[in-house]
Amino acid sequence: MTETQTKNRSPEFRAAAGAMDGLREDLFREAFAYRPMPPLSPEGRVIRRLPEGLRRFAVWTPHALVLFAALIVMLAGFSSWQFRLLVGLVPAIAVAMTLVRPVAAFWGSMAATLFCAILGSDGLAPNALAGQVVVLVVVAARTRPRTAAWMWLLTLLFGVVLEGGAPSDTATVATLSAFALLIVTVVQVRRDADREVRDAEREVTVQRTVTAVERDRRTLLEERTTIARELHDVVAHHMSVVAIQAEAAPYRVENPPPELEQAFVTIRENAVAALTELRRVLGVVRAEDYEAPDAPQPTLAVLDGLLANVRDTGLETEKVVTGAVRELPQGVELSAYRIIQEALSNTLRHAPGASARVEIAYVLGGIGLRVVNGPPTGPVKPSPGAGHGITGMRERVAMLNGVMTAAVTEDGGYEVTAFLPVAVAEEPAEPVRVAEPVPAPGATVVLDKLDKKADRT
Repeated sequence: MTETQTKNRSPEFRAAAGAMDGLREDLFREAFAYRPMPPLSPEGRVIRRLPEGLRRFAVWTPHALVLFAALIVMLAGFSSWQFRLLVGLVPAIAVAMTLVRPVAAFWGSMAATLFCAILGSDGLAPNALAGQVVVLVVVAARTRPRTAAWMWLLTLLFGVVLEGGAPSDTATVATLSAFALLIVTVVQVRRDADREVRDAEREVTVQRTVTAVERDRRTLLEERTTIARELHDVVAHHMSVVAIQAEAAPYRVENPPPELEQAFVTIRENAVAALTELRRVLGVVRAEDYEAPDAPQPTLAVLDGLLANVRDTGLETEKVVTGAVRELPQGVELSAYRIIQEALSNTLRHAPGASARVEIAYVLGGIGLRVVNGPPTGPVKPSPGAGHGITGMRERVAMLNGVMTAAVTEDGGYEVTAFLPVAVAEEPAEPVRVAEPVPAPGATVVLDKLDKKADRT
């Protein structure tokens, strides 16, 4: 019958067809398939508490119980029956088969019951009926509830046909097996539900881990993009100065040689090309809603303004500067300012009511930074954070080949330390005095135009 014909039938017919398909799938299709019973997990709630020596044997507990039941069934057949060896051995074999071929064991137990009934003369053999119940329970535990229901119905029908009009033994077996199968089914459903819950929890944990990794990666990219935008202003300023000075230089020297003029032209062209490429790269990393700042990028010279704003929010901040204060490269100044700014922002979020101390040390090879705050005090609760600020600070330090540490202090506060290296400029042995060049005729007008152009840039 085709699938289209089945869909056109009544709901009752489709239900019966589905039931027959389930019967064929559970008890007839691959009935003699080899399905060995697996050992228990050594990480079970009971087994993992046992000593190591007992744990290796405890995982085989179900196998031992099945073989013990097979032994009991075999010994029960030796009691008072003729052909006691066969009557005891055949049902026991069916019970033992549940360890390797569960569905075949069910059919084998029914055949063993019929075999013992033919050999005996007093009705059904009790050990064969007991073996049938054991097989039903073991196979039900190894398969699914629908299979257990089919086996119970077939066993009941088989017993009624075998005993005829007075199925007293079959009624007893059916009642006992029904209770046993009900218990096994409940345990199995609960076990499957627990497994589904564990799988769902494992999947949620994996998804959370993946989400956290992706979020950290996205944050890292955003921090790098922010750094690239900020450094664009610094680099663009220097390149603009180079281009303007290269264009103005020939007019500051009287009668410059052609080679010198060509050299300055080449320098200017390279500077302009570098600016063009820099703007193109910035366009790639710039967001659609990004607006270029009107003010220049901050440096340590305006750090007092930042500290004043922080004090206005209620954070007591102290600044300590050691060493000879000097002007550093703008990239270093900007990174140092941003690191201090982010560290103070973290203090405001995560340690409300605490005080902070900013230490700046100018040394020969660079600049050292240290921002430390105390534990949170007061009624305001700290705001949770994902550590994105620390990520941004580490990116800035790594960009300058520096080192950074961030850790909790002994009193419950937090400390951020960083060192940004700066190359030491070599000074000439004797200062060289350069005479002020005399502008060539007409150069004054050109210089004024270039100076205006530099101011606009």
